[in-house]
Amino acid sequence: MVGSGDRRSARVAAMTREGPLVAPAFPVVLAGPSGSGKTTVARRLALDGKRFRFSVSATTREPRADEEDGKDYWFVERSAFVAMREQNELLEWAEVHGEMYGTPRSQVESARRDGVHLLLDIDVQGARSVRRLEPDVVTIFLLPPAGERMVARLEGRGSEGEAERRRRMQTAERELRAVGEFDFVVVNDDLDVAVESALGIVRSEELRIDRMGERVSHRVQCIEEEIRRTLGLDGEDATARSRRR
Repeated sequence: MVGSGDRRSARVAAMTREGPLVAPAFPVVLAGPSGSGKTTVARRLALDGKRFRFSVSATTREPRADEEDGKDYWFVERSAFVAMREQNELLEWAEVHGEMYGTPRSQVESARRDGVHLLLDIDVQGARSVRRLEPDVVTIFLLPPAGERMVARLEGRGSEGEAERRRRMQTAERELRAVGEFDFVVVNDDLDVAVESALGIVRSEELRIDRMGERVSHRVQCIEEEIRRTLGLDGEDATARSRRR
């Protein structure tokens, strides 16, 4: 028959083998000017479904030929978007080039519950809003390797007219000046390297003690209890331990 002491020892031993010690899930913002490749990097990270989830934004703009409703964006009427905003259903929203974009608040809440990092592929305005409302967010600025490369990416879209391309380039120039507001910067010269850099940032943030809160003290307490049990000091009270120290 297993005694209560044996059961407690087994419980403590199990608690010290809980696996990796990481912080609770937090949102991750990937922002940068058009042509920086932030969406591609976010999509690659989201392939790791155990760690990440891609946030699908709502927008009032028309879908491009290769875009799918509910996968790339939620394409909604302007009246529906305004209703979402007025009912406080959006974590952030911004009007860009005359169209409205926003992140449904429910996505952040469900990602936290499921223990995965929500990847927000948003613009600089949206990143500012998220930082105000979600203080534990990690913000990463995707920087193109050179101006010519970014211009080539913008011109290569082929889905917009000259006026729209010029407006996007002017916006990109303004957004580049906001790089100093972000926690990290990743130069997207090589996609694989950029993805690994962003993943390394998140892994490091998962191990920050100030993000873990009671998880660290709980783990340390479990280890201390196991040591005391091994030394036969299981019943020693706090005063006795203090004198011994």
